[in-house]
Amino acid sequence: MRIAGYVRSLLPSWADYRSVTRTWRGDIIAGITVGIVALPLALAFGVSSGAGAEAGLITAIVAGIVAAVFGGSNIQVSGPTGAMVVVLGPIVASHGVGAVATVSLMAGIVVLGAGAAKLGRIVSYIPWPVIEGFTLGIAVIIFLQQVPAAVGSHPGSSSNAFISAVQSLTHVDVATVAWPLASVALVALIMVFAPRIHKKLPGSIIAIIVVSVIAAVTALPLAKIGLLPSSLPTPRLPSFDPGALQALVGPALAVAALASIESLLSARVAASISDTGPYDADRELVGQGLASIASGFFGGMPATGAIARTAVNLRSGGRTRLAAIVHAIVLLGVVYLATGVVSQIPLAALSGVLMVTATRMVSVSTVRSVIGSTRSDTVVFIVTAIITVSVDLIVAVGIGIAVAAFFALRNLARSGGVHREELPTPTQPEDEHIALFRLDGALFFGAADRMLERVTRIDNVSVVIIRMSELQVLDATGARVITEMIHGLERRGITVLIKGIQAKHLRVATRVGVITSLRHQNHLFTDLDKAVSHARSHVSRISAASSSEARTENNSR
Repeated sequence: MRIAGYVRSLLPSWADYRSVTRTWRGDIIAGITVGIVALPLALAFGVSSGAGAEAGLITAIVAGIVAAVFGGSNIQVSGPTGAMVVVLGPIVASHGVGAVATVSLMAGIVVLGAGAAKLGRIVSYIPWPVIEGFTLGIAVIIFLQQVPAAVGSHPGSSSNAFISAVQSLTHVDVATVAWPLASVALVALIMVFAPRIHKKLPGSIIAIIVVSVIAAVTALPLAKIGLLPSSLPTPRLPSFDPGALQALVGPALAVAALASIESLLSARVAASISDTGPYDADRELVGQGLASIASGFFGGMPATGAIARTAVNLRSGGRTRLAAIVHAIVLLGVVYLATGVVSQIPLAALSGVLMVTATRMVSVSTVRSVIGSTRSDTVVFIVTAIITVSVDLIVAVGIGIAVAAFFALRNLARSGGVHREELPTPTQPEDEHIALFRLDGALFFGAADRMLERVTRIDNVSVVIIRMSELQVLDATGARVITEMIHGLERRGITVLIKGIQAKHLRVATRVGVITSLRHQNHLFTDLDKAVSHARSHVSRISAASSSEARTENNSR
């Protein structure tokens, strides 16, 4: 029964469409709107990745439907995205276009497995500065990738987007460069000013239509998308070359990681800004995995949740999965009814759309918020962005998390401390021989040695009381340091008493040896007054013994 419930939680149900009877009009309108917005993006991302406009369109249709039905979000819209393009570009350059479908299938299986294993909540551990640095880096790469088409040149040989963009500038034809640049500028102007005329005007579609008409009427020397299929291809298993398959394992894992991260972040953001209900992170991974697998069978690209299209869906009134399904049906209609027209779209126009899209990915206010927060968050943000652009997206996320973890541990270590306190009143004459220390905050591998040094330097005392009731974090290293500290003090003849070990720390303290390191089991207390009373009694006995020895020595003389 438990397994059956687990499987059902990851599969579609009629509950997903419970509110469709109330929202279907808004869902259909939103789906049509998102389809119009998604068309140029799907074409542009397909071209930019090197897989071709056909692959982008197929991915938006097939993956869009599958992810909408099987995913864990009610309003997420999935398809090809800019981040995925950044990863796929080097794969196409190294292994050819045919490798894209294979990678899509392999990555989909990995993402599906992650969802089935209930790993969806892992994305919540990615710090905000890492996410924003990652987003900024992706935006820069997408913009740089459009430079060759924007100047009518070819991409450079380097796999680095910046170097490739610079290399493409060395092959610019000065006689014709003005036309693609003018096309990009016109697209950008229309996309910027169309929403100011009316917020629901699809600026990208209008811009592409205007530039395409001008290019056709005036016969401008602009490269076009070219021939597109007039129907969906027959699904088939991608070709598998055992030798190439091994080489694609690494890229497939990178694609899977990116698809998981981007999809879950998009779903989380959408759920936080809408009233369409929460999302299921594990089911979302299952849906995205199945979407990439299906896309691979049709010759498409890996898919992810797309925050830009999801946001358009929300703004347009989408409230259920029906909107994302309609968006895919709209694109399917384009394939069967309008590929002849779409094939004449200039590549420079698509580059203009992606350049504006990349610019809109970066929120100036968000960047200011990150940089204006703390110095450590600023460092994490900048490091993640630079590594994303210069090295690799997945490496950037890993290093960003590592840097954030370093600062978090450093701050946690600083929160811990050891403080010497006064003994409870009334004071007694020999209280100077008793040292009371309070441990608070965190005592773990990042802070333990500093605390140990402070206590072990104590001198001219007979008893040390260690208060642990306010200690919030204690790991094995911290417990081991306390054990060594007790041993060191006891070797010097200083009796150690421990007061207030919390129940949550007792297990690790016992296993590591904190309790057994005490001279006597009675040296473990739960009440401070009793610990101080015992210490004072112990000091009195030592003082009496010393006086007795002194008198005996004097009498013998």
